[in-house]
Amino acid sequence: MFSTGQLVFGVLFAIVFIFVIAYMYRKDLNLHRQHYKGTLWVLLAFIGFIGFIAAIKFIFS
Repeated sequence: MFSTGQLVFGVLFAIVFIFVIAYMYRKDLNLHRQHYKGTLWVLLAFIGFIGFIAAIKFIFS
């Protein structure tokens, strides 16, 4: 399916990509805390809404 070189490239790319994303997030953490207060509540509301829709589907089907 994939050659050895493709697999090595994919794994190395994923590791480097995750490292860079984590580094950039840590670098901007104070800025995120300042400008994006309350986003956790938006995420929880979204997850709750999706759960509510799933519950309705299972109740009425």
